[in-house]
Amino acid sequence: MLEPLEAYFRLLALWNAKINLTALPLDAPTDETFDRLLVEPLAAAPQLVRRTGVRPQSDPTVWFDLGSGGGSPAIPLLIARPTLKLTMIESKTRKAAFLREAIRVVGLSGASVANERFEDAAQTAEYANAADFVTLRAVKADAALFETASRLLKGTGNFFHFRSSHDPSPDPAGFARVSTVQLMDTPQAFLCNYRRVFHVEQTR
Repeated sequence: MLEPLEAYFRLLALWNAKINLTALPLDAPTDETFDRLLVEPLAAAPQLVRRTGVRPQSDPTVWFDLGSGGGSPAIPLLIARPTLKLTMIESKTRKAAFLREAIRVVGLSGASVANERFEDAAQTAEYANAADFVTLRAVKADAALFETASRLLKGTGNFFHFRSSHDPSPDPAGFARVSTVQLMDTPQAFLCNYRRVFHVEQTR
């Protein structure tokens, strides 16, 4: 995975000099830069496959990453799990352009970019109820966001939320928390896995 990860990082540094893709230092990267952009996603990769299973290539697992921005965690995750079918949903036009260029440069044949708000994508026939799992980082997961994720997911799909702290709050409407896994100690990083549930399951 070293070569595609390096290609992604070099492209990110090049584009970040022109548009704001990440606030982390790239010209003189710190340990936190590598941890956040590369190590954290790679640490999450086994969790995604363990929870969603592996399918034959003829029936790929469909994955939507919301607000993909500079491409992490989605691109390093796809490098680690190239059989997944990824759609990065990004509303900012210039960031979407970067993501398309990253797909081309890194050679991510299983990836595409949707340049629209993920709330709008969830209303379309193309994306509604199409994902086996959804990922999100750097956005607070409020009730509206869980509602959007529910619209994007298939029946009992999974929503994976990357967060910097562990929140023992009650399960959101329409979801049951499956697990919370600590990905890194310093800086702290967690992956919270929610499974979409049907109304009949919620009332038991």
